[in-house]
Amino acid sequence: MSIRENGDKELFDKVQEQNLLRQYDLLTNCIEIGLLKGIEFFDKYTLWSLNAAAVSNIAQFGGRFREEPIYVGDHIPPHFNYVSDLMDRCLSVVHENWDSIENPMVLPAYILWRMNWIHPFVEGNGRTARAACYYLICMKYGSLLPGKTIVPERIRADRKPYYDALKAADRAWAEGHFDVSVLANYLTILVKAQLSEATE
Repeated sequence: MSIRENGDKELFDKVQEQNLLRQYDLLTNCIEIGLLKGIEFFDKYTLWSLNAAAVSNIAQFGGRFREEPIYVGDHIPPHFNYVSDLMDRCLSVVHENWDSIENPMVLPAYILWRMNWIHPFVEGNGRTARAACYYLICMKYGSLLPGKTIVPERIRADRKPYYDALKAADRAWAEGHFDVSVLANYLTILVKAQLSEATE
């Protein structure tokens, strides 16, 4: 069962907003478990659950990797046959480099960019990528971060610098380099804003 945006825009928007609230509640639980169990708990099952929550009643194939082509503006994500392997590799980068990269924003930036680049789900890729990014930020800080407006909501409120940072990482990748520094710097600014709000 799902509702289409052009079928009833008002109800669609309401469902989407409620889904986001449910996803954030689930994300909080996932972070709490991750803080207890370690970074290895961050896996595809976590991502599937977060995606399912984000697209409930909007997409019928939420919570599983796509098995069809998808198009995002002028970006053509990889063929669906490669999605599962690419996501395994993506998670492996996070796990294998967790203790070796000093800048705490690099791996959250990486997961945010890489999931958007792969676009592993039929729907809700941005919402799931932003949730995954925030999961890793909290894991790096060792706690659920205080502040009323969390990083995913801050990204959602002003998307241009977010899109610009993603495109910078895309350009580096197309040239044969791994460079998410623009995105990492952007996330640093958002985290500082969230934390400063908590102390006001």
